[in-house]
Amino acid sequence: MATFVLVPGAWLGGWAWDETARALQERGHTAIAVTLTGLAERAALGGPQTDLDTHVRDITDLVEGRALRGVTLVAHSYAAAPVTVAAGRLGDRLERVVYVDSAPFAEGMCMLDLMPPHVADQLREQVTAFGDGWRLAMPPIDVLGLSSSLDGLDEAQRERLLAHATPQPFGTYTQRLAEAVAPGPGVDRVVIACHDFKGLLDAGIPMLTYLNEPPWRRFDLPTGHWPMLSAPAELADVLDAAVS
Repeated sequence: MATFVLVPGAWLGGWAWDETARALQERGHTAIAVTLTGLAERAALGGPQTDLDTHVRDITDLVEGRALRGVTLVAHSYAAAPVTVAAGRLGDRLERVVYVDSAPFAEGMCMLDLMPPHVADQLREQVTAFGDGWRLAMPPIDVLGLSSSLDGLDEAQRERLLAHATPQPFGTYTQRLAEAVAPGPGVDRVVIACHDFKGLLDAGIPMLTYLNEPPWRRFDLPTGHWPMLSAPAELADVLDAAVS
């Protein structure tokens, strides 16, 4: 049986993984959902100093502090950034890294690089005007849907997403990866592609083609960008298949 460490994307806490974690546990796995500093029940611990390094430490401290081994480290969306660094630091504690609707970051990248420059500028202005200079609020659901697929989320799930979301410490978006050391050659590499990301991989975009080739293993999941909410049991099935 596997030991899963589940890291949520922007604005989310470990709560987002509740149903998927429960389904994994019912299959006999250990599933630990992480809440990163500044989010959900750890919101009060965040501040202007909270950045990508903070979230990398959250992940490595949890794994090392609990003396975990044989870890399957799972990154959803934004979490790909800190997980990329953490995966390179965990050494032989790491058995597998899984990117859910996301991919590893390259050294020198930051989250804002994934957005058109005018969108990045709008976010900076928003944080300055309404986020005390360091907090990025989750946008309204209609705006969110412009960049990330909402497929599979019914009205109740959308309301749950908005109700539980907390502002993202903006330093995690602006800080660039100082290192992106690949995990050892024996570490299994998995990508789970939902609707939009599947389209990108199928399109053969040069910077992503490596995800379709060994040593990467790809699984497709027909749902939107938040599968732990829209298809939690199905996501657990895919994660179970990835470790079997």
